[in-house]
Amino acid sequence: MTQPSLDVIAIGNAIIDVIANCEDSLIEELDLARGGMMLIDDEQAGSLYDAMGPAREISGGSAANTLAGLAQLGAKCGFIGQVAQDQLGDVFTHDIRAGGIHFDVPARPGNPPTARCLIFVTPDGQRTMNTFLGASHYLPAEALDEALIADAAVLYLEGYLWDPEEPRAAMRKAISAARAAGRKIAFTPSETFVIDRHRADFLDLIEAGQIDVLFCNEHEMAALTGEEDFEAGIAALAPKIPTLVVTRSADGAVAVAGGVRSQVAAEPIDKVVDTTGAGDLFAAGFLFGHVRGMPVQDCLRMGAICASEIISHYGARAETDLKAFVAARMG
Repeated sequence: MTQPSLDVIAIGNAIIDVIANCEDSLIEELDLARGGMMLIDDEQAGSLYDAMGPAREISGGSAANTLAGLAQLGAKCGFIGQVAQDQLGDVFTHDIRAGGIHFDVPARPGNPPTARCLIFVTPDGQRTMNTFLGASHYLPAEALDEALIADAAVLYLEGYLWDPEEPRAAMRKAISAARAAGRKIAFTPSETFVIDRHRADFLDLIEAGQIDVLFCNEHEMAALTGEEDFEAGIAALAPKIPTLVVTRSADGAVAVAGGVRSQVAAEPIDKVVDTTGAGDLFAAGFLFGHVRGMPVQDCLRMGAICASEIISHYGARAETDLKAFVAARMG
């Protein structure tokens, strides 16, 4: 097996996040699922955008956010995702390449436009996400560079993109390419509603030994296992995956690797401003340590530190020197 030239290559939604502050009353008025993520169509995207206050536009997408964090930490990364030939597509392409991430999937002409996620942030920092997936759901299997996938130590897959047929086929093809090259596969189911629709597929991947590192939060673990009790969920899932990582928001995170359990507390923070991207950056910190062969406990700590930087400001991309931020806190 050759030495990989990339640390992580990811397949995910290419999305622009549109973020605005709001009061709790607006969430109720718009009948949104507070703290959740809802898929919307083009028309809903227009009406919700009109209801937003002053907003900021930031490149997003779960896997892309993870790669942005990894790149800031010093990892070599590549991204596979689909944008349209439009202004937001140009913004996304510029931002991801400016972050030092390899991205060469051609933009898609015509409709639908580039995906966007309208995020309402309440005073407690909770984010309510409304996502129009647009062009991101038209990623064809032909867009994959199998040689590039084979040249990455880890293939990271975003569960959100399992929903549509084309990208799902692309991810299955990518799994085969990574496995043939002897590489590791990391996966996040992304959200409970995705698990509700594709639970059988995800469990099949787990049972077939196709996932080496699984990232989920405690609610997603419950949806996967059918076990509401946290410890029962761990007991059901951990023996089936080489490395299971479960985040618990303010209660920190737990990992079980090779039957050995590790855990970490949430990193202290003065004020939670916006939780958008916390899980994405946790995965970035953990994967950075993982590809460098660090102990699981250290990987967890790096994940918690990266998440704490993200929730201290708006948006899912770090605003400080993430590498220095982590180094200072790791001691």
